[in-house]
Amino acid sequence: MSDRMHDRPAAFLLDLDGTLVDSVYAHVISWQQALSEIGIGLSIWRIHRKIGMSGGLLVQAMLRETGQRLTPEETEHLQNAHHRRFADWIDTIRPLPGAPELLRHLTNCGIPWTIATSARRDDATPMLAKLGVPPDHPTVTREEVTRAKPDPDLFLAGAARLDIPPRDCVVVGDSVWDLLAARRADALGVGLLSGGYGQEELERAQAFRVYADPADLLTHIDELGIRGAQGD
Repeated sequence: MSDRMHDRPAAFLLDLDGTLVDSVYAHVISWQQALSEIGIGLSIWRIHRKIGMSGGLLVQAMLRETGQRLTPEETEHLQNAHHRRFADWIDTIRPLPGAPELLRHLTNCGIPWTIATSARRDDATPMLAKLGVPPDHPTVTREEVTRAKPDPDLFLAGAARLDIPPRDCVVVGDSVWDLLAARRADALGVGLLSGGYGQEELERAQAFRVYADPADLLTHIDELGIRGAQGD
């Protein structure tokens, strides 16, 4: 770790859904409802395995499960239907335990951080507000990159936004797709169980450490080279 990150990480690049806010299963149900609008039935567990991918790849992966094909117009309808269905959940979604505290701790320690999410900006904005993220804080959403996870574009853009090399960053995510994107960005990946993936899955995807949720990560943050605002 010291070869890559010296005495401490230069920056944190954090996923949003399932990592900082408890929204994964709202997305799963929203996708299932959107699929039902066009007459496609797919089990919840199969949808969950795809959460964390970009919307376009997720649609392709779900359709592969059913053996069906959609026209470009039907694909657009499906994605818009998911967006509409998810909007019904927004008021009920809460930050995961310790998420706002983790972000404040990083700030107090002088560690730059950004949130890089596959979500659309209008889906992400209310979640960022729930976390107490200032409107002018650097964040990256789906519209700002060519490809989303498992491609590394979001995390590369996040590192560029902070003007820090990706290899000096810690990526925190809840899915194997986050960790694959972290590896492809040459960043250090840390996994959280709060999105529903198991510890062994995240470790097989080369997570350096796996924690239960943001609160657990914060409790053990010294394992990532962060020793508190006073450097103790």
